[in-house]
Amino acid sequence: MQNKGLIKLFALLFGLVSIYQLSYTFIGDKFESDAKTYAINSVPESEEDYVTKRQELETRYLDSIGDQTVFGFTNYNEAKKKELNKGLDLKGGINVTLQISVKDILKGLANGSKNPVFNKALADADAASKNSDDTYVELFFEAWDKIKGDSKLASPDIFANKSLSSEINFQMGDEEVKPIIRRKIDESVVSAFEVLRERIDGFGVTQPNIQREGNSGRILVELPGARDIARAQDLLSSTAELEFWETYQPTNQELQGFFFQANEKLKSMVDTTATQQKPAKQESELDSLLSDVSQDSLDVAPGQNPLFDKFQLGQTGSYAVGLAAVQDTAEVGALLRKREIRRLLPASLQFVKFLWERPSEGSEVASLFAVKSNREGTPRMGGDVVTDARDEFQNGRPIVTMAMNTRGAKEWEKLTGDSFNNQTGIAIVLDNKVYTAPGARGVISGGRTEITGSFTVNETKDIANVLRAGKLPASADIIQSEVVGPSLGQEAIDSGFTSFAIAMIFVLLWMIFYYGKAGVFADIALLLNILLIFGVLTSLGAVLTLPGIAGIVLTIGMSVDANVLIFERIKEELAKGKGKSQAVADGFGNALSSILDANITTGLTAIILFVFGSGPIKGFATTLIIGILTSLFTAIFITRLLVDWYIGGKSKRLDFSTAITKNLFKNVNIDFLSKRKIAYVFSLIMLAIAVFSLATNGLQQGVDFVGGRSYQVRFEKIVNPSEIASELNDVFGSGTNVKTFGDANQIKITTPYKVDVEGIEVDNEIQSKLFNALQKYLPDGTSLQDFKVGSSGKSIGILQSIKVGPTIADDIKNNAFLAIIGSLAVVFFYLLLRFRKWQFSLGAVVAVFHDVVIVLGIFSLFGTVMPFNMEIDQAFIAAILTVIGYSLNDTVIVFDRIREIVAEKGWRAGENTNLALNSTLGRTLNTSLTTLFVLIAIFIFGGESLRGFMFAMIVGIVVGTYSSLFIATPVMYDTLTSATKIGATKKVESKKAVKS
Repeated sequence: MQNKGLIKLFALLFGLVSIYQLSYTFIGDKFESDAKTYAINSVPESEEDYVTKRQELETRYLDSIGDQTVFGFTNYNEAKKKELNKGLDLKGGINVTLQISVKDILKGLANGSKNPVFNKALADADAASKNSDDTYVELFFEAWDKIKGDSKLASPDIFANKSLSSEINFQMGDEEVKPIIRRKIDESVVSAFEVLRERIDGFGVTQPNIQREGNSGRILVELPGARDIARAQDLLSSTAELEFWETYQPTNQELQGFFFQANEKLKSMVDTTATQQKPAKQESELDSLLSDVSQDSLDVAPGQNPLFDKFQLGQTGSYAVGLAAVQDTAEVGALLRKREIRRLLPASLQFVKFLWERPSEGSEVASLFAVKSNREGTPRMGGDVVTDARDEFQNGRPIVTMAMNTRGAKEWEKLTGDSFNNQTGIAIVLDNKVYTAPGARGVISGGRTEITGSFTVNETKDIANVLRAGKLPASADIIQSEVVGPSLGQEAIDSGFTSFAIAMIFVLLWMIFYYGKAGVFADIALLLNILLIFGVLTSLGAVLTLPGIAGIVLTIGMSVDANVLIFERIKEELAKGKGKSQAVADGFGNALSSILDANITTGLTAIILFVFGSGPIKGFATTLIIGILTSLFTAIFITRLLVDWYIGGKSKRLDFSTAITKNLFKNVNIDFLSKRKIAYVFSLIMLAIAVFSLATNGLQQGVDFVGGRSYQVRFEKIVNPSEIASELNDVFGSGTNVKTFGDANQIKITTPYKVDVEGIEVDNEIQSKLFNALQKYLPDGTSLQDFKVGSSGKSIGILQSIKVGPTIADDIKNNAFLAIIGSLAVVFFYLLLRFRKWQFSLGAVVAVFHDVVIVLGIFSLFGTVMPFNMEIDQAFIAAILTVIGYSLNDTVIVFDRIREIVAEKGWRAGENTNLALNSTLGRTLNTSLTTLFVLIAIFIFGGESLRGFMFAMIVGIVVGTYSSLFIATPVMYDTLTSATKIGATKKVESKKAVKS
């Protein structure tokens, strides 16, 4: 091998850089471990809220040592920025896809146009977007073109308005207006992206990730390690719509009279029969309080007042008109919005608007405010007048201070004057939630004001943060989300690295057992390979996920393949009587073509997975691609360096085998082609069963593909999923699925309930209903906050939640289909290019199709029988694509050997095809068994979330090994015409004649 010195230098530098990059991870982990130990020793478990107090102590400890220099070149704060990024499933946190509402942007550009054709086109675009992959703006244009008649986009009441007058005029046609609108929408999405990025930067989480997804108006946000999930969700979905309203006095007689009339009207609307049939509800302390107040006010028994059973009217010590339990606010608000109820409002209150308080953390009640509105529903002042916002302290309490521009200062002076004179409050509203409603002590001039209330430090930071970053140009709906609690993340790390260690130890020992001293050299190259993979991941800022760990472990199994190929070829050369050096050189040279072909085909499928995948699956593809590249380098160059160094010694002997494995597969002579008809029949039967099951049973599609919400819930004791399913179907309606997920005290709940409805309120509503339905299975004293996902340090409750909207579910399904079809097409053309005969490509693709259908069939047949999750989701698609890559890897190795032998000896009626299959049998079984053990290790020890993923790959490896021997090669052989076979033989004979 030439340039050994250069390769040694490159390997040394590559290894040192990897160690340097990983050092930041070790330093960061060491500090965090010290912080955790300090917190545990400082706060005993017997103390109330010990989890929260420990977290606060950890944070203070890390803040105090953040800038201390370590080893003379870094500190904790710097190390956190440069450490290996851990994904959501390993660190906990939140991953969301936000859909910026293009509809809102269009409305804004049209200044809220009332044009009926314009609004009809928007409604039609809404309907079309549910079943289309096109962007919303294109659907709007299509709908507009169908119904516009004589209307124009450049109408004064649509886009030819004052705000767009510099770009759109009345004379423009629709085709001239459309590109301008597209550009304006793109600018708005970019603006939303920047606003979100500024908010996230102020949130304080390390290694956040935010990126746009094409031109769809979608923005992906990942906040690994975020502990306060509710806070993160508020931050992301808040539009920062700041408004200032003047409130009504709570003692307003007409207002109070309206509530009593509303209650009486609702009583007359209630179906008393249905009410009597409802089971008695166990009263909480809060319900009892509200019932007592209702009785005092109306002197009636509880349960007879539709409004006052949920709402307490009266003085609350502020400018609020009443209060309700947080979980009842949505229901009370819906009652007050009923058309029949709004008609009861007197003329002086016909434009009143009811707004709920944003409850403080841990509060069980929220106040209701009545604010003065107008026919247009606009507030006295908007947030566009705010020029700056800061979180500060006043008398030891956290507050938010704001500065306003000149126009805002004048409006604020007038508003505070009216509030002072009328003895009313000023409701400061952010995103339709009242944060505070103080009364003015006098006229305030100068445009500076404060937002005060019962805020935490984090709340004031977030309010100031979103106000500084600015208002989103449109609402941002969370159409896909994954929330993983930190305890589940730690379990994933433990299980992932346990499977990693077990697989690693097995592979290292197996190589020594099978190849003796040569196996030691392969192990050294393998260990260097692992170091380089982690080093490259850290250097690129890539994210390590649980599927990513699976990708690395799989890389371990597959990287052995290159060394196996090389060693097997060296053994063949030694058997021919060649000297050690020549045998090594020829063995490496002869194996190179097969190694490259096998890794390129696997790499192509990994690239397609990276392009079409998302989230953790993209992480799996990333580690697989990096692993393939580093495996090639270590196997081809590092192993060669070590072998050459060893055999360079005069008396050193290297046999590439042990006494036990020396003669394995040496004289194997199986007539594979003669058995192909039996294999065809067997495979056709298997395929028929698979297709029949797919047609009748179908597949269990996960929320990734059908949309919905999924919750992983853990209890203290064993629970009955059928019993829980029955209860939840009463709560969420039919379609809710409950099944055991891992241990018998853990379940997975999937429901399509309100999947079309966006907003954090819906997520909170569903989690609240889950809590109420499952409360009897939880330990006494468990609160809703403890139950919700994201609560740190807990071992029960919701450990993980996933939400996928129906639109994005369709996109994921389409991308999965494109990934599979694309990988097959790319591999077909690559093999056609390499082997110059379409029969080779056909054989490989038929084998892959055979493997995929059988794996799908097994999942269809046993989906409801196996004691682990067998849903078809993105992880399953990753498994299918990996099976495709592995099956092709096997097939290409065989095809390479067939091409080599046939080129030398001709076809001889398939004799040399059998020879090729037999000569690669040792490598095929060796690699397959090694990889299988690695996969079984992950299956057993890698955690529940990976079991279905690993099972698909285990089945795929078994079926793929079979198909490369009994399907791919026979199909290739049978489709080659007699003329092709004869022509190949004559070509070889003519070459021999020329040589002679």
